[in-house]
Formats: sequence, C-alpha cells, structure tokens
Amino acid sequence: MLRIERIERIKEIVSKKKNVKISELSKELKVSEMTIHRDVKQLVDEGFVVKTFGGISLAQTPTIQNHEHHRDKCSLCHRPVNDRFAYQLILTNDHIERTCCAHCGILRQLQLQDQVVKAITYDFFTGTTISAHVAYFVMDPSVQITCCQPQILVFDSKDNADKFVKGFSGKVHNYHEMLDMMKEFLKC
Repeated sequence: MLRIERIERIKEIVSKKKNVKISELSKELKVSEMTIHRDVKQLVDEGFVVKTFGGISLAQTPTIQNHEHHRDKCSLCHRPVNDRFAYQLILTNDHIERTCCAHCGILRQLQLQDQVVKAITYDFFTGTTISAHVAYFVMDPSVQITCCQPQILVFDSKDNADKFVKGFSGKVHNYHEMLDMMKEFLKC
C-alpha cells in the first residue's frame, strides 16, 4: 500500500472510530508503528487529528488555528516550535495552541486557565506523547537545551526525571508543583 493510500485509510478509520491506537492502525494496515507515526504526523499538521496517549483522535473542528503556518510558531513567545519540546493546549473551543517548550506552555496555560481542556507534551528521553497532568518536570538543569528560561524539561516518570537531575542538576516537580512554581515566576 502506498503512503497516500495509507493516509486516506487512516482518515477513514479515524472518521469512523473517532479515537484509534497507533498499534491498531499498525496491525490493520500491516506496517510498523513507526510508519504509522510518520503518516499520522501529516494528519496532525493538517489539523485532521490530534495526538493522544498511544494513539490519535479526530480533531473536533479543524480550524485555521490548526494549520501549519500557526503550528510552527510558539503561541506565547513566537519562536519556532521544535516538535521534540512542544507543549500543546487543547482548548474548550476545539482550537489547539502549541508552544515551543514546557516553560511557555505552562505560562500560556496559566493565562488561559479554564479555557484549557487538556495539556499534552512529549517525554524528553523517548519523545512519547504524555498528558502534562501525569508528567514530571525538571526545572533549571545545568545543560542548555530549550530556548526559554527558566528551562523546563518533561519526563514521563519520576524515576527518569531523578536520573536526569543526578547528571545535569535541576529540580523535579510534578504537574501541580510546576504550575505553582510558574505562578510565582509570573509574580517576579
């Protein structure tokens, strides 16, 4: 099956089911999960689907906000967005805002408050999509990786965050602690 055919088939499946796991698509289309991830990236960029933990969901209402020219700039600082560090905010009006890093994502989340339905980010080590609510955040590591200060890196487990801190310093916070820390940062 050609890539274009796979993408059309993925669109059909997601339109019908609304939510689907990457592993299901891989089995049904008889290709690797990595191939599915590459195909899905195009659909995410088009605003047709949004990434979820382990899968994808049909975007509620594709909007101009989801088009690529809005996706490549941080909604807070307007720097280029590197997918590896991106922090996505799914809003009540079905728009998706992307920021260049967890620092900007959390600040923007604090600005939008109740308009945010879900925050999604990526594990620093694996690139796995994770809900920010279950993530662990390392603030101020000694190594300069992202663009904004104070620098914040995201991990899917406390164990991985603690291991990173042993080698590169910083302080580990859970989601709620990180929100509180950034509220204090805004007061400065």
